[in-house]
Amino acid sequence: MPIWLQWTLIAAGLGVIALLLVFIFRQAKALADGKRRQAKATAFLEQRRQDMVESVRVIALAVEADQVEYSEACLRLKGLLDHLAPELLEQSPYRVFLEVHEHLQHMPTHRARQATETRFVEKMDKERFEIEKKYADEIRRAATAIRLHAFDN
Repeated sequence: MPIWLQWTLIAAGLGVIALLLVFIFRQAKALADGKRRQAKATAFLEQRRQDMVESVRVIALAVEADQVEYSEACLRLKGLLDHLAPELLEQSPYRVFLEVHEHLQHMPTHRARQATETRFVEKMDKERFEIEKKYADEIRRAATAIRLHAFDN
């Protein structure tokens, strides 16, 4: 085999090795970036979960201190529990949040409430207050229970 062919094959081999090294380093960097993104996403979701747990506890404290309307608390707690631990909504004493939500879900809120006729809003408020009165003791007990509940990660 002529010497020039040997040197050409050596040069080609070194070129292939260089290209493979570049490919390996890019793949390693991509894997590291993916792991970093995954860790960041996991940390974000964990922080979001902890924020929701804290919100549940704050709302429960507000219920216990009579600082929030029970209907509002039930709607908010049901929404948070849907994300945190939906199975709790089927268990006693937390079932009351779901029951009150089901009674109130047809009522407009926020802008829709503002756009609704005043007499209709007054009628809905009367219905809402009756529901709050009917479930008041259960709501207070459930609020205390959910405040003390240990949400597992």
